[in-house]
Formats: sequence, C-alpha cells, structure tokens
Amino acid sequence: MSEKTERRSEPPAARAHRRESDGAAPFVPESAGLGQLAEAARSCRGCGLFRPATQTVFGAGPATAELMLVGEQPGDAEDLAGSPFVGPAGKLLMRALADAHIDRRRIYLTNAVKHFKFTRAERGKRRIHQKPSRGEVVACRPWLVAEIRAVQPRVLLCLGATAAQSLLGPSFRVTAHRGEELRIDDYSVSAAGQHPVVYATVHPSSILRGSPEDRDDAYAAFVADLRTAAAA
Repeated sequence: MSEKTERRSEPPAARAHRRESDGAAPFVPESAGLGQLAEAARSCRGCGLFRPATQTVFGAGPATAELMLVGEQPGDAEDLAGSPFVGPAGKLLMRALADAHIDRRRIYLTNAVKHFKFTRAERGKRRIHQKPSRGEVVACRPWLVAEIRAVQPRVLLCLGATAAQSLLGPSFRVTAHRGEELRIDDYSVSAAGQHPVVYATVHPSSILRGSPEDRDDAYAAFVADLRTAAAA
C-alpha cells in the first residue's frame, strides 16, 4: 500500500494530528509572493492554535520594505481585526515609529506566530494572552522564513524574546544582546545570498506592563533601538 493510499485510509483525527506534527511547512507554497503566502496561511493547520483563534493574522506592509519588525503573536484586537499591531501595544509601536522618524508605510510588520494563543478569564468573556510554546513557535517558523524570503529586508528587528528566539535560537536573551548587530546562521532565510542584519529589542507590550515611574525611560530606549535598526 502506498503512503498516499495509507493516509487516505486514516481517520480524520489521525490525519489532523499528522499534519500538525509536521508544523506549517506543508502549507507554505514555494517561491510565493506575499499575497499568495497570506492566502495560504488562512488554511494553515500546522499547530493547534488555529482552533480557538478567530483567524490567521498574517504580516502587513510592502514587499519592498527594507525594515521588517517581528513580534511574538497577535493579541486580542489583532485576532479580531485580522491585522498585526492594532491593539494597545501596536498603538505604542506606531507612536514610537513616529518619534523615531520611521514611516510606517515603508516597513513590514509581522509576528513569529500567526494565531492568538489565549485562555479565558474565569469571569466574563475576556481573553488573556498566553505565551506560545517553543513547539508552537517552531511549527509556525516556516511562515516567518517565507515572509523574510519574499520581502528580503535589509534589517530585521525582533520585538521581544519569542521573536528573537524564533530566528536566533532558544538560548538567545534580549537582555544580553539588545542593540547588538546580529546575523542569522540559517541559509533557509536568505533569498538572494544575503542575510539581513538583525537587532533585538523589547516588545512594546513590556513597556505598557512596566511600572509607571520607569515607563518614560523604557519608551525612550525603545525609540532609540528603532532608530538604530533603521539606520543600519
């Protein structure tokens, strides 16, 4: 019996488990542009996060962007809107970009994980963010790699540990390497023989969670990191 015939004879649950265990790779079209990738991502079943999420939240921005910003995952507002960085952290990011004199229309924004991971509050309908597991980050990585290959940015700025570890490995620490010029030792990311320069900084949500007395300094440092990446 061929593998194809054997798979057809599997029950639906077994097929679903097999596909999830492969991660997103089987769903990512080869040599595709951003439009094709976004369309294909809507049907991704590479991990279990698609089930509770409202929709896939793919990246947004021009295919010619020289600067790409990568966050962790969509939040509640992004999950409902279908667009990245439209919630509270996104609004802070937009203000920081303006203060750093970076035109939002000329950058590409995306996340390491394309579905919102959350848990329900004990009371009410509020959905509480949960950090994606390493397995979920790895499962979704083929989408991020495909975006990088399609856009070919000159500079990648990772916002937070999850985004940085998706590209630089699970042992990477933002606190140890913030502001440093880095490179990705993975040629699957390169589309034209050139690797983008990589920087890592905090996720804007960490500024919102921080103590009020430290918020101005944290915000100023974040804006400085944006300027460094844009000038690289």
